[in-house]
Formats: sequence, C-alpha cells, structure tokens
Amino acid sequence: FFLSYSINTLKGLYEISGVEVGQHFYWKIGGFQVHAQVLITSWVVIVILLGSAIVTVRNPQTIPTDGQNFFEYILEFIRDVSKTQIGEEYGPWVPFIGTLFLFIFVSNWSGALLPWKIVELPHGELAAPTNDINTTVALALLTSIAYFYAGLSKKGLGYFGKYIQPTPILLPINILEDFTKPLSLSFRLFGNILADELVIVVLVSLVPSMVPIPVIFLGLFTSGIQALIFATLAAAYIGESLEGHH
Repeated sequence: FFLSYSINTLKGLYEISGVEVGQHFYWKIGGFQVHAQVLITSWVVIVILLGSAIVTVRNPQTIPTDGQNFFEYILEFIRDVSKTQIGEEYGPWVPFIGTLFLFIFVSNWSGALLPWKIVELPHGELAAPTNDINTTVALALLTSIAYFYAGLSKKGLGYFGKYIQPTPILLPINILEDFTKPLSLSFRLFGNILADELVIVVLVSLVPSMVPIPVIFLGLFTSGIQALIFATLAAAYIGESLEGHH
C-alpha cells in the first residue's frame, strides 16, 4: 500500500513539474529548445542599445549636444551607483553594472511602450524579455559569476576563507547566503515585472481604455526603479566580494 501510494505521489509531482504557465514559441538551436519570443525581443533591445551607443560616439563634441549630454548623464549616473556600492575599485565594473541596468531598463520600457502584441506568433506572444523568468535567472547568474570572480581575482583561493568567519560553525549559512543571492535577485525582478503586467491587463479589461494610462506611466516609473535596484544590488554584492566581509 505504501509503495503504491509513494509511486502515485511521485507521478503527481512529475505531472505538476510538467505544467507550463502560458504558451511559448519554441526554436531548436544546436539541439536545445529555446523560447523564440524572448530571443526576438532581446535582439530588439540589444539593437536599440547598440544603435544609441553608435549614434552617440560617432561624432563626439567637446561642447556636448543635447543627445551627448543625455548619454553622459547616464554614464555618470551608472558610475556613481558603482562607486557608491563597490568603492574605489569600481572602475573595471562600470561596464558590467551599466550593461545590467540599461538592458533591464530598456527591456522593461519596451514591454510597456512598444506594440509587441500586433506581431502574431504561432504560439505565445511577444513581450519584454524580463517577463520570462529564464532571462531574470540568466542575469542573476551573471551577477553571481561576477561576484565570485571579483573575490577570486583579488584574493585567490584565500577568498573562500570568509566562509568560516567569524566561526566555522557558520560555514553552511555563509554558503547558503551566497547561493541564495542570485535566486533572490531573479525572483525579485521577475515578480515585480509580472505583477505590473497583471495589474495593467486587469485594469484594461475592467475599465475604459483611458483610465489605465496613469497606471501605465506608474509602471514605467517602477520599471526604472526595478532596473536601478537590480544594478545597485549587483554592485553591492561585488563590493562585498572585494571587501571580503558581509
């Protein structure tokens, strides 16, 4: 009886693990099955970022124009965030923190401003890349890799000594803390973006089309805040790694 019950329980868990939320448009690349709609929208975001950078640096002026002023302000903002969280060794990490911030920021805004839904796919629909948990997990794992690389490049294998400080008893807790950082980053970003999308969809379905417009503007503001929080926490984690203490 217990064996039969256990087998049925395992079958139930397996069936639950196979459930998907929504539909996806799949491509097969090199034997791997990927979410095509995420790749498409990610490429659009990358093109926007690369195009903006090329236009900005193509003809820099000693006395900056309005467009150059805007991008220099963004660069200074990212440098300030990096310096505040990492410290004096922030320089090499500005491109990484800036890439995270700009990719998440433009991705979030593209989901709210670009008419993705007019493009019809065989399955699923186009949306912001950060609407897919695979994207947020990938960004969080990149942050985790950068976190460990920063510590190992500065202290070598001695970096792992922090796990037994101030006492070896805390070894499991310190290891768990490092591995939960990317998980918390991923779910924080994905959860916030998904919540914004659901609120807007519900309002559009319940009330006239003009009413949700202020909520959409609020969503744009919170999308920018989410990008800032992710980049700030990533810089803070790297700063912790370079300092060698929590």
